[in-house]
Formats: sequence, C-alpha cells, structure tokens
Amino acid sequence: MKKMTLRTVPAVLLAVFSGAASAAAFQLLEQNASGLGTAYAGSAAVADNASTIFFNPAGMTQLQGVQLSLGVAGVGPSYKFDNDGTTGATGGNGGDAGGWAAVPNAYASWRLTRDLSAGIGISAPFGLATKYDSDWIGRAQSVKSEIRTINVNPSLAYRVNDKVSLGFGVNYQTIDAELTNAFSRLKGDDSAWGWNAGALFTLSPAMRVGLSYRSSMKYTLEGKANGLLPIKADVELPDTVILSVWQQVSDRWEAMGDVSYTRWSTLKTLNIVNRSSGALLTSETFNYDNSWRIAWGAAYKATDAVKLKFGIAYDRTPVSDDDRSARVPDNDRLWLSVGGQWSAGRYGKVDVGYAYLYVKDASINQNKNGTFLRGDYDAGAHIVGVQYSTGF
Repeated sequence: MKKMTLRTVPAVLLAVFSGAASAAAFQLLEQNASGLGTAYAGSAAVADNASTIFFNPAGMTQLQGVQLSLGVAGVGPSYKFDNDGTTGATGGNGGDAGGWAAVPNAYASWRLTRDLSAGIGISAPFGLATKYDSDWIGRAQSVKSEIRTINVNPSLAYRVNDKVSLGFGVNYQTIDAELTNAFSRLKGDDSAWGWNAGALFTLSPAMRVGLSYRSSMKYTLEGKANGLLPIKADVELPDTVILSVWQQVSDRWEAMGDVSYTRWSTLKTLNIVNRSSGALLTSETFNYDNSWRIAWGAAYKATDAVKLKFGIAYDRTPVSDDDRSARVPDNDRLWLSVGGQWSAGRYGKVDVGYAYLYVKDASINQNKNGTFLRGDYDAGAHIVGVQYSTGF
C-alpha cells in the first residue's frame, strides 16, 4: 500500500476534537450547543454566553465579569450507498459510511473595563469522517476519509458607544487528514494562522444585528512519499461571512435569524506533488462552489428558569451533481431543531439541543481509478448537544 506520512499532531488531542460534517461539505457549525436548539439562527447577534467568541467576538461586550462556557455536540451522520450500474468493480454497497463523533468546545471571556473585553476559544471548525467496508464496490475511489481540526482563538472586543461594538480575533488552526482507497493511503497535517472580526449593532434594547467574518485558512502539507520522495500539498479552507438578527418580541418570546455565505470555491483540487521537481503524483478533485445558509429560530421563556427553543434552517451544498465524490457525498440539507435552557441562578445555566438533518438524496457518477461508480446516497444526520455556561 502506498503511504504518505507528514508531520504528526498529538493523536490524543486530535481524537478529542474529532468531527463529522454537519453543515455543507465538511464545515462544522457545532461551536456551541446553546445555539443548536434554534438551528444556529442569530449566531452572530445572540451573545448570551462566551461562545460568541467564535461567531462574533464583538458580542463579548454584552457579557459581564468573567464568563466560562463548555460544551460538546454528538454528530451522527449516515451515508448509505445504493449501487445502480457501477462498472469496473464488484462488491457490496459499503455499509453505512457515517458514524458518531464528538465535537467539543471551550470559551472564556473577561470584561476588562467598561468598554473592553478579552477572551479565548477552542473549537473544531471543520471535520469529516466517512468509512466504507473495505470490500465495497467503490473501494478504488474511497475507503476512509477523515479530516480533523483544532482552532485556538484569542479575541478582543471594544464597545465604541451604546449602539456599536467591534471585535477581532486571531486564529491558530491545526489540521490532520487521512484519505485512503484500495490502492493508497494519504496522511498529513499542518497548522495555519487566520483571523476573524465582527460588529454588533444594538438598535434598541430589544434588537441587535450582528455581522461577522472568518478568514480562509491556507495550509501547506509537507512530508515524504514512501519514506523517500519529498512531497507537498497546498489547500485553502473557506472563509465565511454571517449576518444575524436577534429581537426580544415580548416578555416571553425571542426571535432570531441568520444568513451566512461560505466561499467554498477556494477548494478545487488537492494536488500532491514532488517537492523537488514539482511533478504531480496524485490528486483529489473537489470543484466546490460557494454556498449559503439561512436559518430562523425562536425561544420561549416558559418560567423564570426554563426557556424552550426551536429552529429551522436550509443549508445549500457547494457540491455539484457532476463532481460529487464518495469521500463527501453531500447534498442540500434541511435542519429541524429543538432545545431548552435551564438557569440555576448563580450556579450557571445548562443548554441542551437536538437537530435532525434531512439531506436530499444524492446521485453519483464518478469515473476514477478504473471504476465508474454509479448510484445514489440515502443520507441524514442526528445532532445532540449540551452546554454549561457560568459567570462570576
């Protein structure tokens, strides 16, 4: 078996931050569990705990004192292939290529002065995990595909006046990837720097609008093929912009909405080349388009201690029918979410959430490595999450 091994990232830490894609392609929205119940509507405007560091660092100006927020989401996608005329190989349908994975997060913010706040977050913005039976009919194209990231995000926020707050963060992100098929195993890792920024507009005590941006992350994977041949691979993961609104409709009702745009067109082809000569050794084709997502959610204050949440979202895939691969058999998806929050006063608050992702059936017609893979995917996902937030 051909093997490419690059610099090693500590395996234990990466195992903790494993992830299975929940948003379009292999983006992960589960950067808190408190937003899961509303399908992450209003993500850049809600700012009700320290996880705002990821979605909009300007939201830290809404928090008092020292705030801590810890959470985990369990993501369970399912990808079941149904063969329909594959040629060039024999075998089964591969079983369920999905499976459960944990996506944890941790955030802390400090109100340094009346107008200045600082914070830090640890999260996993991208993740992918698909694995087929080793003897399936599409094994020449894919058996295992795994991408894991860890993002460390120190941030600052400044309250310009009663109406406007600004935020900025620096991101240090590591990536660990493994792509296998019946003939080869590609394994690599790298780290990169990026940034995020946001603005929060308090139009009234009952309405906020948030605008945020996360930069793309550019990686260069370097190593050796078969322990001898020096290689490298350049990859750029996408940037994202979010526009959100939050409104206190009444004493008991809150409403929120979200529109986001992700520039997946940064990811066209992953080329593994000879670092000395520049000769192409192998490649993985993505040809992704830019994608967008819209979400609407609401929260109902049932009692002074209990809040109920629900939301709906539509997530458009960057994957076209012509370029869909067995590694990422993605398609448009609909989020249906419910959740709740229990406040224990000075002991903090606990959020729980659940979402079912209905994924549109996806067809595949891919000719690679001697196999013309033809068929359809039945896909979907369950997501559960819990978040604990407290302040002092």
